[in-house]
Amino acid sequence: MFVRHRGRDERMSTVSPRPAKPDIRQALVEAAAHLLAHEGPAALTTRRLAAEVGTSTMSVYTYFGSIRDVVREVVREGFDRLAGRLAAVPITDDPVADLANLTRVYRKSALADPSLYAVMFGGSSIAGFQLSEEDRAIGLRTLRTAVDCVRRCVETGRFRPTTDAWLVARQLWCAVHGLVILELGGYFSDEGSAERCLDAQLRDFPVGAGDTFEAANRSVTGQDSGAECLHR
Repeated sequence: MFVRHRGRDERMSTVSPRPAKPDIRQALVEAAAHLLAHEGPAALTTRRLAAEVGTSTMSVYTYFGSIRDVVREVVREGFDRLAGRLAAVPITDDPVADLANLTRVYRKSALADPSLYAVMFGGSSIAGFQLSEEDRAIGLRTLRTAVDCVRRCVETGRFRPTTDAWLVARQLWCAVHGLVILELGGYFSDEGSAERCLDAQLRDFPVGAGDTFEAANRSVTGQDSGAECLHR
């Protein structure tokens, strides 16, 4: 049980002695992400959240302690999912192709969980919630898979030897994040236009880092072997 205020928590322990059920906890996280992304902070109240899941308002306090703690869990859930999907992308002997697959999986993960993605990057003042340094560290850890891949691009001679792996990975993150935000906002109205834009980014990005156009084009136009990672 989450303990925050002694008096209230002592009453809670006598009213709701039942053990926590992970399925209800997860359902509360999912419902909170959906409400925040689609209806805004005003929609996220204890009563509304409990109603969405079909449980009591006491459950929110039992599992989390406060609405701010619910939002924090939403953010961490989103980054946990994203990190798991990126880690599942196969490593091959073509690091530029692997980097392209990581980027594609990032985009597909955002599109698969738009509510979670919107909460992760949509603002820091939701329900009075403020990102902590630990929260930001969790988000940055998801970048490590891409950083390692960029380093392999350098080691194999595809990128310049002076490449700053962390800087390049952040630049790629900025690029795909911007595309995802525009896509979720409906700014790619033509069918396939988002994919074409992403493919062009994935080809031009390695060229800017020192790869040849021909090699980058071969790597990027290869099969997307990371697509199945969304199901893991």
